[in-house]
Amino acid sequence: MTYLKGFGTRRVPQSTPLPGQVANDAGGHAWAVDVWTRLRRFLILGSEGGSYYASQPALTRQNALAVEQAVREDGLRAVDEILRISRAGRAPKNGPALYALALAAGLGDDSTRKAALAALPQVARTGTHLFLFASFVEGFRGWGRSLRRAIGAWYAAQSPDALAYQAVKYRQREGVTHRDLLRLAHPAARVGSGNPTLAVSDEHARLFEWIVRGGAADGLPRLVEGFVRAQAASTARESAALVREYGLPREALRPEHLTSPEVWTALLDGMPMTALIRNLATMTRVGVIAPGSAGTAVAVAQLGDAERIRAARVHPIALLAALRTYASGRGARGRGEWAPVRELVDALDAAF
Repeated sequence: MTYLKGFGTRRVPQSTPLPGQVANDAGGHAWAVDVWTRLRRFLILGSEGGSYYASQPALTRQNALAVEQAVREDGLRAVDEILRISRAGRAPKNGPALYALALAAGLGDDSTRKAALAALPQVARTGTHLFLFASFVEGFRGWGRSLRRAIGAWYAAQSPDALAYQAVKYRQREGVTHRDLLRLAHPAARVGSGNPTLAVSDEHARLFEWIVRGGAADGLPRLVEGFVRAQAASTARESAALVREYGLPREALRPEHLTSPEVWTALLDGMPMTALIRNLATMTRVGVIAPGSAGTAVAVAQLGDAERIRAARVHPIALLAALRTYASGRGARGRGEWAPVRELVDALDAAF
């Protein structure tokens, strides 16, 4: 009767589930979580790269089903959860929130779809975010009137100067451009064909016209004028002067001028926090950031500004990844190498 000794209540083998436990991807058992916990996990962690026990496609499918279940169960609560996590900057990347919002805008009931589209400007805060949302939403619905109106409202809500910055800095992502979205949304009578779905100012209409059809920058925000001049600049020195004159972002410049220390020195003065973190290695390679240099002092001061970090919604994991990558002296994916500057390593550690 010794075989009966294996069946008691004080010692349960790892391979045997306790009451209420379910099988997991590791081959063992764990306590089941509800759909809202799964939704929050996806919004914060995503599924990029998979996990130790589940491949990226398998984990993505599980998460997509969890998001859909939450939307079906209580769409308004799901939209509120998406909005809350995205606005608070709790996730290292905004892609999962944009995907979940696109799903809610396509598969939810009427009130859920309306809430999801109304939340779009607060979740899609940049042109890149809007492009990702547009690429996701086409997997769940067509370009009906409500979606066109929501995209048009995103553009119309921007001030002309802010919209010019979006048009210059975020020109395309995932094969989507501002020209594509404006032609679909028709936020002004001058753009595309058909009746306008949203009234906009004359200044907006002129800017939309330039984005869609190009042409002269007369009467447009100064940033557009600077962009046009930068695209025609023949030397890196000219590009650097235009950066200082117009406050141009890196994306407005010709690629061949982005190896110049003079250009990166000009860019560093007004560089946004996320761009600064992404380009530390490049600025070190070109010599703008070096031990005791003026560029190093500027970068250290910016990384020490806690309020600026919070305002930019920089996630601690993004800072930790930047710290580990920069300190290693080589990129994880590319072949670029650099000599890490100790002051920068310490500044990233303090920022984290």
